[in-house]
Amino acid sequence: MRHSLPRLGLLAAATLLVAGCSVLKEDKIDYKSAQRGSTLDVPPDLTQLSRENRYNVPGAAVSASSFEAARPAAATVGTAASKIGDVRIERAGNQRWLVVDRPANQLWGPVRDFWQENGFLLELDQETLGIMETDWAENRAKIPQDFIRSALGKIFDSLYSTGERDKFRTRLERNAAGGTEIFVTHRGMVEVYSTKEKDQTVWQPRPADPELEAEFLRRMMVKLGVAENEAKALSASAPVATSAKVATVNNVPVVQFNDNFDRAWRRVGLSLDRTGFTVEDRNRTEGTYFVRYVEPMKQTEKPGFISRMFGASTPESKPERYRVVVRSNDNSTTVSVLNAQGQPDASPSAQRIIKVLADDLR
Repeated sequence: MRHSLPRLGLLAAATLLVAGCSVLKEDKIDYKSAQRGSTLDVPPDLTQLSRENRYNVPGAAVSASSFEAARPAAATVGTAASKIGDVRIERAGNQRWLVVDRPANQLWGPVRDFWQENGFLLELDQETLGIMETDWAENRAKIPQDFIRSALGKIFDSLYSTGERDKFRTRLERNAAGGTEIFVTHRGMVEVYSTKEKDQTVWQPRPADPELEAEFLRRMMVKLGVAENEAKALSASAPVATSAKVATVNNVPVVQFNDNFDRAWRRVGLSLDRTGFTVEDRNRTEGTYFVRYVEPMKQTEKPGFISRMFGASTPESKPERYRVVVRSNDNSTTVSVLNAQGQPDASPSAQRIIKVLADDLR
């Protein structure tokens, strides 16, 4: 069993001797999969989506409503877009995604290669669903490159750890013009001490990092043929403020923001991916996402390694099903949460879901 925080403590004294030589490569990315070979177990809220025609990307029949669901909208309130060749990046608030004028079946292979080239294994690789998801991996570039580490060399490299792990989900959706929209979302875990004596650690979720998502989108643009300097220029576009806020309608909490339905539908889907929901089904015609949500795990006892590392659920964090509904009137959108039976939900869990979505949509 590995405990990165205690392990680093063994080297603390030696590191202090050469603290002036330590340089943290904060501006670089160098990921290494947490496990090579067989894939890792994933918590119940990250299981595969059901096979459903609306998710089909390459090589399968797609309904007219599916094409409409991914129809590229013109620039609207709260959105900025730039383009080089057949690739453009769109941005709304802290969310970004790529729009590529190529069919999805021509992009799946390069996108898969992209993640593998960046040090990840793929736990989920479902071309028919249009979704791939990496394993948990560590950004080794965050580890200080001090004299001691250089002297020990790669033989003892495993003694060092950042105490952080990252996972990325990529979703590809066709649009009406025959192109593809690519969404990348990040999830993070951090290892923290669980006792006053600092002799035990647990893994707990940390906030999604929009800038990390943006960096991988920039690198993906380069993979798809955009020059390095052009990709940097596109990804550096200034954020456009959005007006997402929590309100109350008929005694039920909702999220309200300025955007038309096409863009709002995409943005809500991206937020659900980013904030840890599992989208089991969707019906764009009705503006409904069918999601599974797990309450944050309460640490009532020392969990096992897999539970600590990957947030496996306990009986206290049983998945609950909800419907997230998107309704728009011109450029004004309201997002509400219904229970599994389709009734308005004002429960504490529904209120937390609304707050999570509002925070991410800003």
